[in-house]
Amino acid sequence: MATSTLFSLSCTPQTRLLSKQKSHTMSPTMSLLTPQVGHKHMYHPLRYNGVSPIPLNTKRTHVGGSLSVKASLNNKNVEVFSKEHLAVSLAKYVSDLSNKFIRERGSFTVVLSGGSVKYLRKLVDSPYYEQIDWSKWHIFWVDERVVPKTHVDSNYKLAYDGFISKVPIPTLNVNTIDDALPADGVADVYETTLRRLVERRVIATSPESGYPKFDLMLLDMGPDGNVAALFPGYPEVNETKKWVTFLKNAPKPPPERITFTLPVINSASNIAMVITGAGKADAVHSALEKAPSNKLPIHLVSPEGEMKWFLDKGAASRLYR
Repeated sequence: MATSTLFSLSCTPQTRLLSKQKSHTMSPTMSLLTPQVGHKHMYHPLRYNGVSPIPLNTKRTHVGGSLSVKASLNNKNVEVFSKEHLAVSLAKYVSDLSNKFIRERGSFTVVLSGGSVKYLRKLVDSPYYEQIDWSKWHIFWVDERVVPKTHVDSNYKLAYDGFISKVPIPTLNVNTIDDALPADGVADVYETTLRRLVERRVIATSPESGYPKFDLMLLDMGPDGNVAALFPGYPEVNETKKWVTFLKNAPKPPPERITFTLPVINSASNIAMVITGAGKADAVHSALEKAPSNKLPIHLVSPEGEMKWFLDKGAASRLYR
């Protein structure tokens, strides 16, 4: 049974002696990954920012035959997995929320981002597939590239090929952009769609902010700390009146995009931050700091509801030593 390598693993002197006497040996690949029968392992709290212990409420839990690391980092709910077990845990999390909201509200509104979709695919071949009433799902995109829906850069295409085409969600419940319009028109039409669904009570309304309150947003983050198409230093980060805004000069191609604004993101009932890869480790480290020196878009994500971080070991690598 595999454990996360994010806990430093050691044995007491007595355990080492017992191990020697019994000739228990580990292969190099097993030394940190497989608990050995007869050994009493000590799991030491890891260090945050290389200086002081994490204000930890930490435990290990079984996830698909492996162990995850659960921790409270500066009051943030963080879990660290291998990539394959991240997908398993995310599938259960989404399934549980789907059942909860369909039972309570009669529908489940899910907002996707490009980077999170590949891990959502695990739902298709998971035991949770049959437990979900897919006819009650309504799918939206937190950001979208203004390109044809058949284009390789389309977030819709990514989601359709890997997930939507494999589950029985009604076509009318998949809310895509009108790709025949320019970026400003796309944003206006998409916001009109959201307003219509709020009026029909398919999407809930936040009693605190008056903005649409989606049941679940699956977000990711760029190496620069951007969320959705809200990029550091861009004025769209400060938009508070619109529900959906647009860019024509995104810092990476394609340049034209639409995006939910921060007030809509922060009105969500649940946000899952799904972040993988060592290339994002610096941004993750900054996002989980108590007092970051620079305010990035990720620092401004603070939902009314629950926010949970799903990290792989690469993305979490700067949190520990």
